[in-house]
Amino acid sequence: MVRRLVIGAAGQLGIELVLRMQSEFGPASVDISDIRVPDNQAVMQSKFLHLDATDEGAMSKILEEGQYDEVYHLAAMLSATGEKKPLAAWDLNMQSLLNILEAAKEGWVKRVFWPSSIAVFGPRTPKNRVAQDAPLDPTTVYGISKQAGEYWCRYYHEKYGVDVRSIRYPGLIGHRSAPGGGTTDYAVEIYDYAVREAAYTCFLKADQALPMMYMDDAVRGTLELMRAPKDQIRVRTSYNLGAMSFTPSEIGECIRQQKPEFRLDYSPDQRQDIAESWPCSIDDSAAKEDWGWQAEIMIEDMTNIMLDAMSTTNETLEP
Repeated sequence: MVRRLVIGAAGQLGIELVLRMQSEFGPASVDISDIRVPDNQAVMQSKFLHLDATDEGAMSKILEEGQYDEVYHLAAMLSATGEKKPLAAWDLNMQSLLNILEAAKEGWVKRVFWPSSIAVFGPRTPKNRVAQDAPLDPTTVYGISKQAGEYWCRYYHEKYGVDVRSIRYPGLIGHRSAPGGGTTDYAVEIYDYAVREAAYTCFLKADQALPMMYMDDAVRGTLELMRAPKDQIRVRTSYNLGAMSFTPSEIGECIRQQKPEFRLDYSPDQRQDIAESWPCSIDDSAAKEDWGWQAEIMIEDMTNIMLDAMSTTNETLEP
């Protein structure tokens, strides 16, 4: 049995990834860790290990004892939250990655997954269909840490043979957990408010296009990358991954097709400045060519799924 560990299992992506692994491989096939206990009871079917990912000693102990085949390191402080706590964001995002790369160098982990982000791009990056090798120009601590992390991953692969793989995620949209303080969180919140209040005030401008992806596609892409033969992985920084690109106005129109009464207002805040520095769409041809990536869920299907899920959740919460 392949032994897996998900670090940061209490986060938005962590919960989704663990649930998929439990479904495909069984709860015993994956251990989970975080600095806090996940509030999702299904996730807790797997063995839980309390871990501060910045604690090198604790990390080394868990990885040496576990001898995992795959470690998915998802613990991070995201873009908007990171701007409020820049030094803490750098410490968490960078030190925790280096702790895992060192453990893999020692032979305690066979394969490492580490997520990067479209936050590595910036004002001097092309806006549309950003190429795999486009210049990186991050403007946030989160993006800077991801840029540095990409080069650390390549360094450890080339210098020590560490099999570390990575994806530059776009904005991720899912309904099984709350968003974690990112610039694209509006695209999750908007569905919840559409169901609960029939109105939402967006913190981005109406015409701010950004690359987005439904969570099920992101999880599937992550697992497909990790299953790919080692010799097919040509990019050892991080792969571009694309699905759809839309604006708050466009997602509002999709919602109104089912809920004509939905009202969408706009009050841009500091997150608008971050969004404006990011590209509008991504060229993910390298991922398609190397390991067969293909997005499946687009905005119309995603809207149907999200509204149905949010409606069920809110019905459950009613007294």
